[in-house]
Amino acid sequence: MIAVTSSHISDERIAEIVHHIEKQGVQAHVSKGTDRTVIGIIGKADPKLAEQLRQMSGIENVIKISKSYKLASRDFHPDNTVISIKGVEIGGNELVIMGGPCAVESPEQIDEIARLVKAAGGQVLRGGAFKPRTGPYSFQGVGVEGLEMMAEAGKKHGLLTITEVMTPEYVDVCAEHADILQVGTRNMQNFDLLRKLGTIQTPVLLKRGFSSTYDEFLNAAEYILAGGNPNVMLCERGIRTFETYTRNTLDLTAIPVLHQLSHLPVISDPSHGTGRRELVETMCKASVAAGADGLIVEMHTDPDNSMTGDGVQSLFPDQFAKLLQDLEKLAPLCGKTFETKKEPIHS
Repeated sequence: MIAVTSSHISDERIAEIVHHIEKQGVQAHVSKGTDRTVIGIIGKADPKLAEQLRQMSGIENVIKISKSYKLASRDFHPDNTVISIKGVEIGGNELVIMGGPCAVESPEQIDEIARLVKAAGGQVLRGGAFKPRTGPYSFQGVGVEGLEMMAEAGKKHGLLTITEVMTPEYVDVCAEHADILQVGTRNMQNFDLLRKLGTIQTPVLLKRGFSSTYDEFLNAAEYILAGGNPNVMLCERGIRTFETYTRNTLDLTAIPVLHQLSHLPVISDPSHGTGRRELVETMCKASVAAGADGLIVEMHTDPDNSMTGDGVQSLFPDQFAKLLQDLEKLAPLCGKTFETKKEPIHS
């Protein structure tokens, strides 16, 4: 349920309404938009509460929300959420590019890739220190040491950093070293992990499960938001279908649909979405045309010898740089801005 206030309502009156709502044993979340303020009511409210709110001064309308997710819904938060991290705004007018290897392998490797990402115009360095792998004998990442390598490379080259977190126990140490924490497709419904991520304020990139519906995806985001962390981004990374030519099927429809259903920024991952290097550039451009707020793209200096074996979907540095040059021309046609020459990111 949401209560929509009148445009001239004071902050004092909003506080009074919130106090009345919370006395009923439910939570109230205030969302101030450009032309209205919405008070979301979370929890099992007394049926009489809706009628009480309708009769209160300052309330224009009370609307029941049938969706199982509330805080992630655009009904609760009409304006787009913009997440600001050290001067980079995700979900705003600027297209944000996250680039780097599947996994951190060595200080020299991640430092050189960070240099190349920055030179091409990217704003965020991606790299996994902990890798969830299908097979137990596959390379699992270098752990905390990898976090330190990537943090140092990001700081040196003026880039934000994003890395995957796999368990609740590693949330704090990952947040200590990285600017954005990624939840991978296999962990989208790891509810203990999502609850823990709700207790911090570090931004979270939540990847869609490879067999998940939009409703399931947004309910996963709801866990983080309900825990108190408003800084959530949604990532379409491809779903499992009957097609075997590509690694996954990148669901471009998800981008405009998620924007309709939710106020959260939407990022596209064409690397995992296709699993084929020759398709990544085209699907990056298609994602931007579909309305993506950003892209997360695998790039490696030596993809054929990548320790994870994901080199077949990683761009070479020259391909990555050419892609970003093309996006600089495309972005304005799709309502975004993007420049290949960036100012340093301040810590």
